[in-house]
Amino acid sequence: MILSKNILSKLNPENVSLPAAESFDYPEKVIQFGTGVLLRGLPDFIIHQANQAGEFKGRILVVQSTGAGAVDSFAKQDNLYTLAINGLDAGEIREDYLIINAISRVCAASVQWEEILKSAESEDMQILISNTTEVGIVASDDTIQDMPPSSFPGKVCAYLQHRYQHFKGDPSKGMVILPTELIDNNGSQLKKYVLEVAERSGLAADFLTWLATANDFCDTLVDRIVPGKLNAQQQIKAQHSLGYVDDLMIMAEPYYLWAISCNNERTANKLSFVKQHASVHLVPSIKNFKEIKLRLLNGTHTFSCAAAIIAGFTTVTEAMANDSFRRFVYRLTQEIISCMDDPGLDKKELERFASQVLDRFANPFLEHRWESISLNYTTKMRMRNVPLLLKSKELAGCPLSSMSLGFAAYLLLMRSKESAGQYIQDAYGPSITLQDDQAAKLFIYSQQGHEGLVKLLEDREIWGANLMDIPDFAEQVQRDKHAIAQNGFLKAFEEK
Repeated sequence: MILSKNILSKLNPENVSLPAAESFDYPEKVIQFGTGVLLRGLPDFIIHQANQAGEFKGRILVVQSTGAGAVDSFAKQDNLYTLAINGLDAGEIREDYLIINAISRVCAASVQWEEILKSAESEDMQILISNTTEVGIVASDDTIQDMPPSSFPGKVCAYLQHRYQHFKGDPSKGMVILPTELIDNNGSQLKKYVLEVAERSGLAADFLTWLATANDFCDTLVDRIVPGKLNAQQQIKAQHSLGYVDDLMIMAEPYYLWAISCNNERTANKLSFVKQHASVHLVPSIKNFKEIKLRLLNGTHTFSCAAAIIAGFTTVTEAMANDSFRRFVYRLTQEIISCMDDPGLDKKELERFASQVLDRFANPFLEHRWESISLNYTTKMRMRNVPLLLKSKELAGCPLSSMSLGFAAYLLLMRSKESAGQYIQDAYGPSITLQDDQAAKLFIYSQQGHEGLVKLLEDREIWGANLMDIPDFAEQVQRDKHAIAQNGFLKAFEEK
């Protein structure tokens, strides 16, 4: 049988968490632009859990901005879907299944724009959430007179203008806007482009004032791995256990975080779903959360990626099953923490996050390939890890041992062969065509021995700094490169 509201009474609540009957009657309080798995695995899950606890009592109108295929898929299942939460939680395997009923309906902007605008007239509507990918929050040349506007900022402007008109400019009817796109200052950027659409559309100054002051555009940071559909084997196992078919079932890791910039009580009151979740944070600034994620999660990934490939591991889970490599990742996190000296960062929180990173990397339900992580490697190394390397020269006792080893492995992995304008790495396992905008420079430097290493570390165009300023870094990296090349990565680590 296919998942729908009619079969809920037939399901075993010991196998799957079922939504409370009264939660189907909650009004729409949220309009969400996007049907993707990140939204369904994080904000929609958070709102669903709050609804089940009786905290938020609001459902979500979802807008499909392009196409209309999702409308029928959701309608077929009464807008229900299953979220499988699979992974390691405090070192223990966790497999939970929840039927999420936070979504009330899905509308396609291309054919249901007037219906979508009509929802702006609701007294209950309070929040706008989005994930339109990084290309969604951009400048455009559309206006709200387009039906619908082609850009996401244009759609937001049109929606808010309709609400403004309906409520005659009532300042209490502004909304909280929560973009989850992975760009810096996502709320501020969206506000900027929405105001540009409003001005280009010739809207009145009073509306521009209402738009800027009655609505709260919040910068946010989301963190949860939501791979999407389960693999074929996991899907068959889940359907057999649950007793129904769900074409919308998705998987997420146990860990999640949503940090939202909030500077006033007006916003906090509307975001009442926060009360149910210790991992949702209303804070004056999300800066510290960004720093922790960038350095301890992303930075650890980047320092360990080449090391894992050289050691012969294909996936992150496979690497973390190796005791030596897991110790390497642990030591990386400790070195990174020692270089994070901002007084606003709580050391206990950093240690807790580092412990969670180990669980997240070791998740046996994920197939995260190191080769995929290596895309745009040099840019990632610069953005995530160079500040840590530079910090090490300022802080007495900030060790470089594992970070240097990870950097040396990166240099070895990027030591390629040129072929028809492409740069191929074939020294470690299957060949990899490097997808890196600095591959040509790195190829040239790699042909010049130690002199090339020095030139590379001095290259401010690549790093934004001179890494030769770090005392003894070049010598340490050279020793690490030699040790890895002679003995393999794992032995080089164990003997260091």
